[in-house]
Amino acid sequence: MKSHHSNPGHLRDFTTDARVLLVAAIAVVVATAGLFAGIALLKLIRLATNIAYFGQFTLADLKLQDTPLGYASVVVPVIGALLIGLMARFGSEKIRGHGIPEAIEAILLGRSRLDAKVAILKPLSSAISIGSGGPFGAEGPIIMTGGAIGSLIAQMLPVSDNERKTLLVAGAAAGMTTVFGTPIAAIMLAVELLLFEWTPRSFIPVAVAAIIAEVERTMLHLPGPIFPFQGGMEVSFVGLAGWVSIGVAAGLLSGLLTQMVYACEDGFQKLPIHWMWWPMLGGLVVGIGGLIEPRALGVGYDNIADMLDGRTDAAAALTLLVVKAIIWSVALGSGTSGGVLAPLLIMGGAMGAVLAGVMPAADPGFWALLAMAATMGGTMRAPLTATFFAVELTGNTHMLVPLIAACAAAHAVTVLLMKRSILTEKIARRGHHLVREYRVDPFALTRVREVMTSKVESVPAKMTLHGAAAFLTAPETRHPSFPVVDESGHVLGLIDPPAILRWRRAGTHRTTTLGELLAGSKVTLAYPDEYLEGLSDKLLMANVSHLPVVTRDDLQLVGYVGWKDLMRVRSRKQAEERDRSTLLGFGARRRKKEDALEGL
Repeated sequence: MKSHHSNPGHLRDFTTDARVLLVAAIAVVVATAGLFAGIALLKLIRLATNIAYFGQFTLADLKLQDTPLGYASVVVPVIGALLIGLMARFGSEKIRGHGIPEAIEAILLGRSRLDAKVAILKPLSSAISIGSGGPFGAEGPIIMTGGAIGSLIAQMLPVSDNERKTLLVAGAAAGMTTVFGTPIAAIMLAVELLLFEWTPRSFIPVAVAAIIAEVERTMLHLPGPIFPFQGGMEVSFVGLAGWVSIGVAAGLLSGLLTQMVYACEDGFQKLPIHWMWWPMLGGLVVGIGGLIEPRALGVGYDNIADMLDGRTDAAAALTLLVVKAIIWSVALGSGTSGGVLAPLLIMGGAMGAVLAGVMPAADPGFWALLAMAATMGGTMRAPLTATFFAVELTGNTHMLVPLIAACAAAHAVTVLLMKRSILTEKIARRGHHLVREYRVDPFALTRVREVMTSKVESVPAKMTLHGAAAFLTAPETRHPSFPVVDESGHVLGLIDPPAILRWRRAGTHRTTTLGELLAGSKVTLAYPDEYLEGLSDKLLMANVSHLPVVTRDDLQLVGYVGWKDLMRVRSRKQAEERDRSTLLGFGARRRKKEDALEGL
């Protein structure tokens, strides 16, 4: 952690320096590589679909429901899952799952290092999974693939761990922008899920990568927005009640879907077979589900377009919701490769289409769109990402207020009902806990003078070694260490029992004064106006538990500060969040009365 400079005149809002420009320039390269990786993944998915269901080596846009295989199509997801299991078993186990938890784990625990196997096998396995009917989206795999590309480029350059993390996330943001044309949502995803900080040194390069990817995809004539929607509804309190209600329903659906996924994962772990074979069982369920509702297979972008256009009735939406939820949760729990974002949009939209009949009047597709975003925001616990994602997907900025209302409601429900999200639960099951709340460190706001002990007990420099030993071992001595000061009040150093013992073992004469023993020694000092953030570094570097505090101008001893004082700051901050009190009105008067009674 970079500490504040001791001199208040040199303090700044941010610690970012000009090196961020270099990282941003590298992010341009990462973005371009992520763009082509995203395009390649989309083409691989279409190619795999056409080969698996039509036996044609073509990139034509053929629909799964038009396959001539009939009942034989059940085995297609099984075969695809077998290939994925083999790739995971003998290639890289990191290709299992939907990609985002693996990216988070690499950032937090793996110094943001991903190997080339992941960059190659993740898109290939995802293309096979989705192309063979897997009910997944392409965003999770491309986030993992783009992140791997960013990490690989960073590993070839002399960069810090934080800069490597930034480039990994920049690649992920570029990949997501490529698939959906949503650069703002990609940046918000980085902030809410991947960066684990809010600083210019990481935000600027990630923003550069997302913007470059959007410009390049536009030059390549990729569609945007990919799901145009011009609908809306009149703003009113009745409408607000509906927005919040659909958000609450989406939050409950998010919790149910998360529980389904991990219940399936728990079930697979109890099977007496190697995990390599689990995706085949999941593929069998996918194949059977495809016979019941073919629209539940694959990425299902057509379903999103139909729901936004109001072409999906309640019965069809309910069937799609049930089948998609079952095959998605089973397949994902089996450890196959695929993303969660598009399925969440489809399942949330289907719920919105089902509930539209009982909601206030609005344009067709309005409630489906709100439910899509709220389900995504609630499940991933990323309400801002979901809000901007829906706006950019549709190109409808007038939906911002209804969307944020629904996403905030869904977010509240999932935060209150579940300890972890679908993204962090997997990490927790691997024995790692992470907190997604970002706060200002109280050490960065508290100065030494606010916590130091002002009444300092010191010893004179003329005290002998024998006298110091007797003083430290006396029953009335209350502290383990004391500053040594000369006649001018300047601190020469610190004494404690280990220091006395070292001098005695070295054969130092007992009549030697402390001033003579400490002459020429380097003293680590603290200053009243410096922040505890820097003080903690000083304590660590000096390997001591206490430091003398002196004035800057004449170096006079004015206080004493130690690690216990730092811990009290933490405790005080926790008390501020835990303790409740009334500062105005009756509660304040009653508190004064109680304080007066305690003083009697």
